[in-house]
Amino acid sequence: MAGILDKIFDPNKRELKRLEKLADQIDALASDMEKLSDEQLRGKTDEFKDRYQKGETLDDLLVEAFAVVREAAKRVLGLYPFHVQLMGGVALHEGNIAEMKTGEGKTLTSTLPVYLNALTGRGVHVITVNEYLAGRDATEMGQLFEALGLKVGLNLNGLSREEKQAAYNADITYGTNNEFGFDYLRDNMVLYREQKVQRPLHFAVIDEVDSILIDEARTPLIISGSARKSTQLYIQANAFVRTLKREEDYTYDEKTKGVQLTETGMSKAEKFFGIENLFDISNVTINHHITQSLKAHVSMHRDVDYVVQDGEVVIVDQFTGRLMKGRRYSDGLHQAIEAKEGLDIQNESMTMATITFQNYFRMYEKLAGMTGTAKTEEEEFRNIYNMNVIVIPTNKPIARDDRPDLIYASMEGKFRAVIEDIADRHQKGQPILVGTVAIETSELISKLLLKKGIRHNVLNAKNHSKEAEIIASAGEQGAVTIATNMAGRGTDIKLGEGVRELGGLAVIGTERHESRRIDNQLRGRSGRQGDPGISQFYLSMEDELMRRFGSDNMKNMMTRLGMDDSQPIQSKMVSRAVESAQKRVEGNNFDARKQLLQYDDVLRQQREIIYNQRNEVLESENLREIVEKMLLSVIERSVEAHMPRTEDEEDWNLRGLIDFVNANLLHEGDITLEDIQHKEHEDVVDMIYAKVQERYNEKENELGSERMREFEKVIVLRSVDSKWIDHIDAMDQLRQGIHLRAYGQINPLREYEQEGFAMFETMVESIEEDVAKYIMKAEIRENLQRQEVAKGHAVDPGKSDGDSKKKRQPVRKSVDVGRNDPCPCGSGKKFKHCHGKEA
Repeated sequence: MAGILDKIFDPNKRELKRLEKLADQIDALASDMEKLSDEQLRGKTDEFKDRYQKGETLDDLLVEAFAVVREAAKRVLGLYPFHVQLMGGVALHEGNIAEMKTGEGKTLTSTLPVYLNALTGRGVHVITVNEYLAGRDATEMGQLFEALGLKVGLNLNGLSREEKQAAYNADITYGTNNEFGFDYLRDNMVLYREQKVQRPLHFAVIDEVDSILIDEARTPLIISGSARKSTQLYIQANAFVRTLKREEDYTYDEKTKGVQLTETGMSKAEKFFGIENLFDISNVTINHHITQSLKAHVSMHRDVDYVVQDGEVVIVDQFTGRLMKGRRYSDGLHQAIEAKEGLDIQNESMTMATITFQNYFRMYEKLAGMTGTAKTEEEEFRNIYNMNVIVIPTNKPIARDDRPDLIYASMEGKFRAVIEDIADRHQKGQPILVGTVAIETSELISKLLLKKGIRHNVLNAKNHSKEAEIIASAGEQGAVTIATNMAGRGTDIKLGEGVRELGGLAVIGTERHESRRIDNQLRGRSGRQGDPGISQFYLSMEDELMRRFGSDNMKNMMTRLGMDDSQPIQSKMVSRAVESAQKRVEGNNFDARKQLLQYDDVLRQQREIIYNQRNEVLESENLREIVEKMLLSVIERSVEAHMPRTEDEEDWNLRGLIDFVNANLLHEGDITLEDIQHKEHEDVVDMIYAKVQERYNEKENELGSERMREFEKVIVLRSVDSKWIDHIDAMDQLRQGIHLRAYGQINPLREYEQEGFAMFETMVESIEEDVAKYIMKAEIRENLQRQEVAKGHAVDPGKSDGDSKKKRQPVRKSVDVGRNDPCPCGSGKKFKHCHGKEA
């Protein structure tokens, strides 16, 4: 019944009918466009811009604009968008996700809405997963846009500020998600508005949208500065953990990847570190180091979660198998892994600015995306990004043969069967793409193939610089390519000569990924544009996904039936069980991302307030009004604190009020006890404020208006930046410990919101007091300059959340602070006398 209702009420079908009508209208203009000269075609851009300025909407221009791009693509690129690509283009323009299978021409499809939205003059961002693809698309598609009179920019890591400004001021800007996010954070750390590179965020088209908005959604971008800390405790904790035995001293839960010390383990820790009680408040640091060292040894595996390269621990992206150079696990986990591997232990860092991809991309007025696989995550796209997934039909029917899974009792039997299958197909000359989940699996298969004497390419995180080249030739006759997950994503596999007759590209999956999307991406590598192909997954009862979700009964059944490793079973029941396990994991991951977003939303609201205030400071010619409001606020709070309305007058601390005013706002003797005795609160506030304004005027007369205005900016920016950095760090500490509140039947998120809000208010008050004190008390030297509170540069670190999944690593920028350098907090003291005391 449900199936019949789906057919009648399928919203995707209704949507496709509407898109088809628009595509037909675009088709109808084809002959008119053919008649135009190149000059006339180019002239259409100015005509559209003019019509837009006069009040026509982009929707009014859509049919003609798409027809223009289509004709220009034929002339410039030799490519003519298919009917289905026109439909995909409309879906993107409307701020949705176009799900288009591999080889259906997503890059060309994107040119249609990108051109249309660029007519506004407000900039369009095209976002890709790596710089190779950004550069390739900007060059190839750039020819098309330039032929139509639009400017194209390429935003790469390492460009100078002027080069970035030029790239962002172009009509269309290509770049990676990391670089756009970092530029946003950097723009909110500049000291002069002329130093900003981005314009307001208008429209973005994200290629491989599921990779960026789903897989990377738990990856905060972080700009950080690092302080030198002692590494001795990491080495001690590592030495201790090496003495522990599983089950006796600690327990490990494979499903959640949680590691816990047993009572025996705790006693051993107390003895090893010479302490009485491991859980004493004074031993929090030791406890933390032991926990991270345990995680490093038990749940983090070399060549699966990370690799060691050139004496460094390099994280492996669990979704793509790529190496994430520069990224670091935070909270000391990275240092614990370095100690485990016997490497030099790097510094921990201090967060200066942070944002998640979820919150960065939700700031665009309109967001669109394209990928071959998004339908399984449709709920998440709709709930979090307000985007619908429109499944665009293929240009030609899919001719790929997707075979049922083959399930073996053990891994050994599975890999034996995989190698036999590869050898048989290779003998015929059929090209084969082998998909693996981990680097170690790809290396194992490589060794087994070498024994058989079969030449092959290994495409994993260890050599992804050549990945586009290797993937592009994976469809040649006799080619055998082993790829970790979706390495080489974004590059098409075209079939070589004579391969169609051999059955096309054979895709062999050696394990199911915990996300159905990743499996579908692997399958989709074969059978592009109606080509023949085959896909076959090999599973074993010992695979991680099967182990995590109860394959013991099935394994016992296979043993009882006398099935050995040479006999696979093809069971719909097992395949359904695998799919339901994948759905469960996807659901867990969605919940984790949703929860992360709820926590990050607390910081987002605060970040918007601070960044808006900062922008106001940069844009304003005169901050005196803002500063005076801060001064008044400080005076009111101080009067209320020393003269509480709830107490009798004789209990007021008037001497304390005078001391505060003398120390922070006025000169000694400017107000006396007689001035404020027996007065109403409002009168005391007015009197102090009047004297402060008088002193302010004197200071301005001494300095001159121009220097006073710059002095105000210097003080406000320095204060906002230093307090905000401390606040982010404090919020991070709060976030890490808040889950413990759940043990007391308290909602951790609500507590985080309430405490975070209280901390934010305290920070705002602290900024006001800082500004009041420095404006009124600081002496001004001749060389008045705005100064950065601390410097940051972009690198990628990451977190482990100790729960069911490792959190994906933030992208981070770090700065070393020497003991004798000024402290990054902006106190003016040397680092060793300020935040360096505990180092």
